[in-house]
Amino acid sequence: MKIAWFCIPAHGHTNPTLGLVKALTEAGHQVWYFSFEEFREKIENAGATFIGCDGYDFEMEDKGNADRVGKDKVYATELLVSSTLALDEMTSRVIGEIKPDIVVSDSVAFWGKLAAMKHGLPYVSSTTTFAFNKYSAKYMQESTWDIARMLVALPRINKQLKRLRDEGYPVKSLLDIVQNDNDTNTIVYTSKYFQPCSETFSDRYHFIGPSIRPVTKPMEKTADKLVYISMGTVNQNREFYRNCIHALGQTDWQVIISMGTNPEHYDQLPDNIHIYESVDQMAVLSIADAFITHCGMNSASEGLYFQVPLVLFPQTPEQDAVARRTEELSAGIRLKSISEEDILDALNQVLNNPKYKVGVARVSESFKKCGGNAEAKAFLERLTN
Repeated sequence: MKIAWFCIPAHGHTNPTLGLVKALTEAGHQVWYFSFEEFREKIENAGATFIGCDGYDFEMEDKGNADRVGKDKVYATELLVSSTLALDEMTSRVIGEIKPDIVVSDSVAFWGKLAAMKHGLPYVSSTTTFAFNKYSAKYMQESTWDIARMLVALPRINKQLKRLRDEGYPVKSLLDIVQNDNDTNTIVYTSKYFQPCSETFSDRYHFIGPSIRPVTKPMEKTADKLVYISMGTVNQNREFYRNCIHALGQTDWQVIISMGTNPEHYDQLPDNIHIYESVDQMAVLSIADAFITHCGMNSASEGLYFQVPLVLFPQTPEQDAVARRTEELSAGIRLKSISEEDILDALNQVLNNPKYKVGVARVSESFKKCGGNAEAKAFLERLTN
């Protein structure tokens, strides 16, 4: 089987796929992975052939535009169209050369889905967030104002879509691109139990569970309770971190903070608190008792897998959906504010209220019962036989 695989330049969307890619290549299948230079080594280590998408006019270099993509649909559509057309010649040439049997594309790497449409190839969505349909969409509620702005923007969006049609992409509406339906073959990296409204998805959706890599650098537990704090690499809310340090410095808990960047801003730390630029998150979570998280899907899933109750501090609508579902299943509690009192209160609740241990154990069990990479590999093999 020959697979053309597309992904966006994001660790949270790339990392969950690598175990499956490795399983496919080890079984003798060929994977050409369209991605970005930053991810070349990981992709090649999984046995795939790396196809670089760098150097094209993606208009994605400005990290400050990341928030705008989530909020401004006209801008997001223009970015999507420009990105697809920038890659069009290269993707068409490579697809013509390798003649793949199937296209697997990240659910938001829309240029992969569009390439499958243009070249008449079977398409599989690789969904590293929750799967969304009209039922689960309530977890990422849009205000009436957002919908009104979308309606006003429709003529400008349609102008962008015409650019795609002019280059041979059979696109009728924005929904053709961004929405999967129950006829869309889809791999979802979570369990049916954790997935909101899972009963509304067809059997074309394979919930294979999160991709959990082995511990590589074990961490030592030095206290009865270990609290882990990680807000991803983007969040640099210094007040939040200072409040955590001041409040938790007065406890007898071991506290590990993974900050991503700028750990040097925090000196004279209490003896029980250690700040790192990065850690082996699996190693820490395997011994942690509570996890303050931004609710990125991968981080939350890793914490839940290791039965660590979560203190939920989401920063985006996607993360808020993860927080809502975690709360519903009594596997975590939302942080009311970043005050020292609320930080301590939330941690004491997840550490001492047994309902959170029960809730997180149920989610963890659901993950471990999933079919994992073996199920996904068999699913892809059936589609091409």
